[in-house]
Amino acid sequence: MRLTALAIGLIALAVAAPAMAQQQMTDPDFVPTVARPAYAADGPNVAIDGSHDNFHTVDGRYAPFAALLRADGYRVRGGTSTFDVNGLVGVDVLVIANAAPSEGGSPFSAREIGALDAWVRSGGRLLLIADHAPFGVAAADLAAQFGVGMGKGWTFEPADNANGLTSQLVYTRENGRLGDHAITRGRNADEAVVAVTAFTGQSLIAPEGATVLMQLGPQAWEAATPQDAPAAVEAMRAGASDNPAVHSAAGRAQGLAFTHGRGRVVVLGEAGMLSAQLVRFDDGRPDVRFGMNTAPGNAQFGLNIMHWLSGLLP
Repeated sequence: MRLTALAIGLIALAVAAPAMAQQQMTDPDFVPTVARPAYAADGPNVAIDGSHDNFHTVDGRYAPFAALLRADGYRVRGGTSTFDVNGLVGVDVLVIANAAPSEGGSPFSAREIGALDAWVRSGGRLLLIADHAPFGVAAADLAAQFGVGMGKGWTFEPADNANGLTSQLVYTRENGRLGDHAITRGRNADEAVVAVTAFTGQSLIAPEGATVLMQLGPQAWEAATPQDAPAAVEAMRAGASDNPAVHSAAGRAQGLAFTHGRGRVVVLGEAGMLSAQLVRFDDGRPDVRFGMNTAPGNAQFGLNIMHWLSGLLP
């Protein structure tokens, strides 16, 4: 997730920051550990796409996720090839996180989308992650190939704070918004996911037969830009919105799991949850951290996603 000053303020549950962040970076203090690695050695091959101007890459903002997977026994590398028969050879799980739009639209060619569809149908495993705008626009055509609709904006919910909104969205068993699936149950009680936290992101529209892993609440809204978010407060108060830059995201998802032919697909509408980042300000304010470094359940969620995709979970 790329943070604007307003989004940082919402995530911190505070008034929008008056100054822009000096730097958004990987948290240097985060070191992932796995008590009982799933694979002792030579685990499945994971490729994290880096060939579509991705905002999250294996050596960049997804380095913490790559480190987590390596600690679990996966073999992780950056993907540098286009998606075709040759480019997917030897890949067990493909991760695409926040590919950037190309000329305002999809960075994936029709040939690549068709190749990915055929690869998954024949048994490939795909984790597709597309965050808030503009990343939903970039991934929309690819997601549509798998029946997933993307909200393409910035998702918010009501909160008791100065903004009246929060983009830090918490999914728990207790609030009924964490779906029941092998991914959330894990292989045993120790791996069961109790809570997952997302940091803004976009909404997703599930295809028929998909399991919703993360369900947005009845008062979720999506804005075209963070600056349009305050209109969501007024829309919620009025019970409707005539602002075309704001629409309801009630009942939509931020996490989905489903089969596609012989393959498996997980789609997430937020990328920061599987990273570990911090925002450092130039005026001496404390760092703002977000991701696996502040939401412990997120790391297990990420592991369980990969366990399901790689076949360890039914």
